Amino acid sequence: MVSNPDKDPCKGPCKNVPSRKASLILENGPTFQGYSFGCETPAAGEVVFNTSMVGYPESLTDPSYVGQILTVTYPLVGNYGVPPDTQKGGVYDYYESEKIHVSGLIISSYSAEYSHWNATRSLGDWLKEHGVPGIYGIDTRELTKFLRERGAMNGKIVFDADIPFDDPSRRNLVAEASCRQVIRYGEGKKHVVLVDCGVKHNIIRCFLKRDVRITRVPWDYDFNALDWDGLFVSNGPGDPALCGAAVENLRVALSGDRPVFGICMGNQLMALAAGAKTYKLKYGHRSHNQPVLRCGTTKCFVTSQNHGYAVDTDTLPDDWEPLFVNMNDRTNEGIRHRTKPFFSAQFHPEASSGPTDTEFLFDRFMEAMEGGR
Repeated sequence: MVSNPDKDPCKGPCKNVPSRKASLILENGPTFQGYSFGCETPAAGEVVFNTSMVGYPESLTDPSYVGQILTVTYPLVGNYGVPPDTQKGGVYDYYESEKIHVSGLIISSYSAEYSHWNATRSLGDWLKEHGVPGIYGIDTRELTKFLRERGAMNGKIVFDADIPFDDPSRRNLVAEASCRQVIRYGEGKKHVVLVDCGVKHNIIRCFLKRDVRITRVPWDYDFNALDWDGLFVSNGPGDPALCGAAVENLRVALSGDRPVFGICMGNQLMALAAGAKTYKLKYGHRSHNQPVLRCGTTKCFVTSQNHGYAVDTDTLPDDWEPLFVNMNDRTNEGIRHRTKPFFSAQFHPEASSGPTDTEFLFDRFMEAMEGGR
């Protein structure tokens, strides 16, 4: 099966945009034909979709997307351009990291003519700067329906010459996304060690505005000898089972009593350190509108998510319990220790471009460091 944009006048080449044809080829699946608007270089990875209406600069710079070709389901992309590369103290103002992490971008309709007070260039030009291919003119509704039925699968973006498929799940993607050396931020009263599995910069912003001093360490760094008030384990890409060093270091930390907070990959690594198991989801949760229930209550929150693996709550030890659950598929969305100040969220409380319904979890972590729970 081949999806051909030439048959649909609404998905033909955009005005003022080069109309070189490109193809998205799915492994054991269909080929989708469209037009290039990014860097004209082939790329391979796992094809996933995101349902957010806005926030493509944040999504593209999210390290959790390492090794993946991102499909944006919202029809029109690029209309507000790309913000500047400004930063303060090593933390970017508008991005989630220092570069684009996706292997490629798939969209339906591309707007080369952008309009926004903060825009400095087009999305296409930004992709070219970072060497990342992008295709528009793809029937993203058809592609998303196919991925929902079959599950996330490997794919490749090709122009003239073919390239092999690549399965990024076989690599330790956390090691690729993590920092390589210790980095420090802020001068706050409380000291948090941040285990960088592919951290988003808005997590750092959320801590800094709460007057926290941060020591950001690589994913496999042995932080247990450091003096800290709280330990934070960040988001990140790939299979948590490949992060043995981080799990072992966490296991030592969980034998103590100092507060520990994990987000996304951090939730999975904490579960593994506690003795539970994780598994790969069919197509993952990658959207800004996932309903999550606080266990034991009737409180439901709208959350942003970006993960392909989940915690198997049936394998949690007796001294741990689920903290949140996904209302769509009942998968785990967080865990906590029954007596110690350890808790985690599978979703993103710091979500940028939102929602921010659960940012209060950072406040709960601050309270735990102050001696509460």
